[in-house]
Order: sequence, then C-alpha cells, then structure tokens
Amino acid sequence: MELTFWGVRGSIPTAGAHTARWGGNSSCVEVRSGALPPMLFDCGTGARPAGADLVRRPGRALHVWFSHFHMDHLFGFPFFLPIYTPGYQVTVHVPAYTNDQARSKLARYLDGILHPVRLADLPSSVAIEATRARRRAEVDGWTVESAVLQHPGGSLGYRVSDGTHSAAYVTDTGPFARPDEGLSVGQPATRAEARIVEFLRGCNAVVYDTMFERREYLDKMTWGHSYPEYAMALCREAGVGTLVLFHHHPDATDDDIDALAARYAGQQGPRIVVAREGATLAVGEGAMIAEG
Repeated sequence: MELTFWGVRGSIPTAGAHTARWGGNSSCVEVRSGALPPMLFDCGTGARPAGADLVRRPGRALHVWFSHFHMDHLFGFPFFLPIYTPGYQVTVHVPAYTNDQARSKLARYLDGILHPVRLADLPSSVAIEATRARRRAEVDGWTVESAVLQHPGGSLGYRVSDGTHSAAYVTDTGPFARPDEGLSVGQPATRAEARIVEFLRGCNAVVYDTMFERREYLDKMTWGHSYPEYAMALCREAGVGTLVLFHHHPDATDDDIDALAARYAGQQGPRIVVAREGATLAVGEGAMIAEG
C-alpha cells in the first residue's frame, strides 16, 4: 500500500515561493495497492495534479471519498480530469443519508453557475453514493470504515485496508477531549477518545490534521483542527506505526514546516513524518519512497 500526497495545505490553497518546497495545494491524498482501484480522499486543489496523473495510467476506475464539503476540500473536483474522460468510472462517496442527498450536495457546485459544467453533463461515468458514519463497507477489494470527527458542520474520518495493511485519513478534526483531560495530559481516554483510538487501532499509517501548534489551538478551540502532540497521544495509544502530520496552516512557510519536521525527526511510537506535496509514503515501511 502507498499513499501519495497531492495536496497537504489546510483552509485555503497557498501558492507562492514560500510554499514551493512543502506544497500549497489543499487536501487531496491518494491510497493505492496493487491492482485495486485507487482511493482518493478529498478533492482540494491537489485533485488537479492527481487527476492529470491518474488519466495517464492504464486503469479506468477509482473511488473518491469526501470528508466534508468545506471549500478547501472541494476546490479541485470541478477540475479533476477523470470526470471529463469518457470511459472513466468514478464513484464519489459523499457524507449524506441518501444517494439523492449526496447527489444534491455535489450538484450545487457543478451547476452551470458556480462552474460552467453541470454534474449531469459530465462525459465520464460518475456514480454518487451516500456514506454514513460508523459504517463498514467492502469496496472493490478494499475494506472502508468511517468515524465521526470534531469539526464545525461535521466531518468523517476514513480507515482503509487492502487485507494486509491499513491506513486512516483523519481531517478536519479538533481534539476529542478538553485541554485538561484525556490522553494528551496523561489521563485515561475520554469516551470520545476511546472511540477514535479503537478506530485507529493498529493502523500502519494515520494521516492526521495537525494544523495548529498547541498554543494556537488553545486560542481557536472551536475551529475544528488539532495539533501534533494531540495526534501523537492518540496514535501512541492506538499502536499506530506512522503518524503523518497534515493539513498545514496556510500561513506556515517552508521554513516553518522544516522546523516542524526537524522537531519530530527520529520520533518513535509512532514514527512521525510530515506530509509533503508530491511525496509518496510506503505504508508498510513507514518511509517516504519518493519526494515531490
């Protein structure tokens, strides 16, 4: 299993010289394994380069999973090349109660007004399916589970397994405990923390929202984002192999993220890496095997 990071930035894409090394595109992560169809998590602006790469490959089927519909996770979908490629089969999984509700959510953005192409006019085969929290599904050789996160308007986290390895995509979310309770301060897990720990239990790799530093989180506790020390506490309790710090703050420069990576270099239990746009992580090894 491999993860490729097509977009790693949070809240808004931030192009410019100050983000050239770590990347300025917003959230988009691909998971692939052997001959199984690729799984793409969120379609921030990173979906544009992801789509261009996907259509150059021989496969013509993939699954897209949305965590939620805040704009930074959706910007790239109208510019995602597979949906404009005849013969491509794209299954889009949307947090919703029914398939009709899921289609309605997505159609608001491809309506001929906000974007010139309407969802109904796409030349590829696009199936839109509702996905609900705390469900387990077998999807084209993958096992996919979902969990409720802590974010304004709601968000879902996903765990995927190919039968050998497992990885989780957990963004956007705030902590599952107050600052003075739970795992991050050495206390027993809260009930909400215990649920997410079991969701992550034994994952080879977890991609986790760590947009804030702890002191910034304390000023913005209702914003629905977390910080590295909290992600570490959860993943340590869950026995996670590798924690990937993700959803970088839009104001964080390359030098800031260099410092973040240096701070946790050599960390064990879990091993920590920082998401870099264009990089690929070998899930079983917990190591970046290619850099963008």
